[in-house]
Order: sequence, then C-alpha cells, then structure tokens
Amino acid sequence: VHLVESGGGLVHPGGSLRLSCAASGSIFSFHAMGWYRQTPGRNNEFVGGITSTDGDAYYAHYVKGRFTITRDTAKNTVYLQMNNLKPEDTAVYYCAAADLESGAYNTWGQGTQVTVSS
Repeated sequence: VHLVESGGGLVHPGGSLRLSCAASGSIFSFHAMGWYRQTPGRNNEFVGGITSTDGDAYYAHYVKGRFTITRDTAKNTVYLQMNNLKPEDTAVYYCAAADLESGAYNTWGQGTQVTVSS
C-alpha cells in the first residue's frame, strides 16, 4: 500500500491548512493511520492518529485542540485539519500507517511541507 500526502503550503500564523493522505488500498488493512512531522535538528514528532476499527482520534499535547484528524473510509483517505497554526508547526508532515498486528507505524508517505510564517 502506498500513501500520498497533499495539501501542504505556506500559511500565516493563526491560519489553517488541511492535509490529505490517500492510501492506495483499504485503510482497514492497518491498525491505525497517523501523522508525524519532522524539522531539521528535531526527531520525528508524533502528531496524532485515528484507529481503523472505531475511528477514534488521539493527539499529541502540543497540537490538541488545534488539529483534527478525520477519515473518509470510502475514499481510503485520512485528513489532518490544522487550525491556529504557529511558526513552530513548520515541518515536513508525513502520513503513516500502523501495522495491523504490531501496531507500529511502518508505512510512510513521501511528506508534504508546511511552513507557517508571516
């Protein structure tokens, strides 16, 4: 299964962006779908995820209340709605899929750049 992200770009502080992650196969073949981000000099940061069985979403504390993960199971697509963006949210955002058995995120998209700047 391949994951393809889209929707990144440049936005002013306080603005919004929505990222999409389209899977080439069924998202139900994974335990969960998630989002990570990476900036130079920082480790890959977990942003949030959504479980396949019941669609429950969970978030890292630094984005909770600002970011929302949803899914369209008919389109095998997961979304990351990002509101009230801050300069520290600037990163390459990666979509990831968690293995059905281990629960480990081990399938990755190519990433999409999000830049928050005035």
